[in-house]
Amino acid sequence: MSTRDDAGFRSLADQLRSWDDDRLAGLLVARPDLTTPAPHDFGQLASRATVRASLARALDTLTRLELSVLDALVVAGQTTATDVRRIIRAEPAAVDATVARLLDLALVWETRSGLRAVSGAADALGTGPGASGLRPRSAEPLPVREVTRRLAAVSPAARAMLDHVADHGGEATAGAARLTVLPEDAATPAEELVSRRLLVPRAGTTGTVQLPGEVGLALRGGRTTTERVDVVPPLATAERSADLVDRAAAGAAFELVRRVELLLDHWGSHPPGVLRSGGLAVRDLKTVTTLLSVDQPTAALVVETCQAAGLLAGRAGTNGDPVWVPTDAFDTWLDEPPAARWVTLARAWLDSPRLPGLVGTRDEAGKTWNALAPELSSYSMAETRAGTLAALATMPPGTVLAATTGLPSLVEQVAWHRPRRPRSRTQQVAWTMTEAAGLGVTGLDGIASYARRLIGAGDPEPGLAALLPSPVDHVLIQADLTAVAPGPLESALARSLQLVADVESRGGATVYRFTPSSVRRALDVGWTAVELHDFLGKVSRTPVPQPLTYLVDDTVRTFGTIRVGTAESFLRADDEAALSELLHHPKARGLGLRRIAPTVVVSTTPVDVLLPRLRELGAAPVVEAADGTVQVTRPDALRARSPRERGPSVRSVRESARVASVVAAVRSGDRAASARPTAPATPLTPSGALAALREALESGTTVLIGYVDNQGVSSDRVVDPISVEGGSLTARDHRADDVRAFAVHRITTVRPLSGT
Repeated sequence: MSTRDDAGFRSLADQLRSWDDDRLAGLLVARPDLTTPAPHDFGQLASRATVRASLARALDTLTRLELSVLDALVVAGQTTATDVRRIIRAEPAAVDATVARLLDLALVWETRSGLRAVSGAADALGTGPGASGLRPRSAEPLPVREVTRRLAAVSPAARAMLDHVADHGGEATAGAARLTVLPEDAATPAEELVSRRLLVPRAGTTGTVQLPGEVGLALRGGRTTTERVDVVPPLATAERSADLVDRAAAGAAFELVRRVELLLDHWGSHPPGVLRSGGLAVRDLKTVTTLLSVDQPTAALVVETCQAAGLLAGRAGTNGDPVWVPTDAFDTWLDEPPAARWVTLARAWLDSPRLPGLVGTRDEAGKTWNALAPELSSYSMAETRAGTLAALATMPPGTVLAATTGLPSLVEQVAWHRPRRPRSRTQQVAWTMTEAAGLGVTGLDGIASYARRLIGAGDPEPGLAALLPSPVDHVLIQADLTAVAPGPLESALARSLQLVADVESRGGATVYRFTPSSVRRALDVGWTAVELHDFLGKVSRTPVPQPLTYLVDDTVRTFGTIRVGTAESFLRADDEAALSELLHHPKARGLGLRRIAPTVVVSTTPVDVLLPRLRELGAAPVVEAADGTVQVTRPDALRARSPRERGPSVRSVRESARVASVVAAVRSGDRAASARPTAPATPLTPSGALAALREALESGTTVLIGYVDNQGVSSDRVVDPISVEGGSLTARDHRADDVRAFAVHRITTVRPLSGT
């Protein structure tokens, strides 16, 4: 029951007890550490809210204005909102709103003498950034008039020293000065200040003095700071066309989608291994840079974004060793339009705690950070990304960050919103800007118009789709055995063309080159000559040149001349000269070839090793089955199971339900505590408990039962009896907010609650 009178509350627990469920749920959402485990009652909730670790987490979420108001309350002690507005250099409305937020966060409570910071707030504030620089009040704070009198009595040298300490953090080293001396015995300015208690020794240290809060207020004319604390630092901006920013960002977004598709399609058949530490090897990351034609930071960003989006995961490979392969969500992702694919990647990056910017650098021990390493994450990275993009979103369209001063001003603004954390904020903001440009969230250091909806939880897909080029369904095949794609190809066409031809160059128009090896690649997966000619004729807007037709026919003619079987392996060919040429090839000595007939050669090398070795020697073998037919198989694209990630809406519902259950548990426990008798109750026998429970059931009374669980732990439960049958009580447990069964022989007391 709340114990508030007209002047305020007697304790923080009383203030929390007076709140409705919505306000209490807001506190638990803002400070989730208070819910694990669920507090037994409001007294325990209030105690947990004042623990230094919990206070530090709460302070990390405050702005500079909020920290300054809390700091002023710590220094001033019990005070009123009017006094706070006088102490803080800020708009009165902003101070009032800040006080209301601090009350909602249980960092401040309303006492009978006015507002008061919770115990432990002074220690949690410490000397960290965002505080006003004032130290907590001394053990016996001096009255304002006494501080003023003592300031007037000190010497000019001592006053100059005091002002210097106040302007440089409020702490100083006493050096050889004596810390216990009378005013008349002071020989130095430091001793003079210490003797008059204008500087006091810092607890737990030797030779360090600090400025008491009441002295700092007096030096600054009754204010915590000499500058406004409610003014957000402005961004240094420059003018740039909004259309140009959007086009640059959309180009980067399109490239990101193309790179992810190319990388995961390649890893589906050629997966890299997983390191023992769980990351991606440096050599595999270098292979990615070659495949995507990008630098290492961009390759790391693409790989990390794939994993964050649930498109990449580890699984056991064909030999049992773990490998990185696409998940089954990748196939669904491929069927979506390019803009929708980008939204999936961008949202995953925005919410990810991963640190791609560290990939390739070394830690303090000299170890290189690998991509996809489990430890390559930070709890503050997602918050920094959100804060950085929110700051960019405040810039009107047509403005971007200035070339040299833009990034420092952005860091300063982000620091105003979160002064206390993290220490690596400057790096994280810089990483965010680099990653946002690579992902297409920003362009030319300005935020794209469609990305504003991404930050505001809107749908950026329509805006981006309007900026992306329409996919084309054709290519222009030229006489030099190349094909030019005049724009982004449709997904199915691009994948088929990459099978038949090799990518020679990328850019505004992608150039593909047809080679004997690329045509054999298509034949290896089951394409026939007719299908190849038909495909080329359909996708080309120009007539298929004769050299390409000859290339396909010649490759088909030699394809399958040599057939490989299992002996360990055998090679059979109708052309004896082809086998003779292979047997005498200098590089075939290690294959263990031996001729057993004019048209048959056996090998000691397994088929899966022999096939690629023969292809390296210029042959075009195929696998022959036991019945003599040709086996044409395509390597299966490996897939991993998609991580079970809940969507934002599902997580929100689950979080709301969890918070509601904690609120119910706290109220139930508080009710049980208030109804608990002062003297120990006499334990009931099972028959006595049955009689009391049946009486409560008939009268519909809520009861407080003492219950001993299977581990022998006794606890009080507030329950509404539903039925008593077979030695078991079925009742709704108020703490669990659920119907549960209780063994009657474990119930020790039954006490009706008044007012029910």
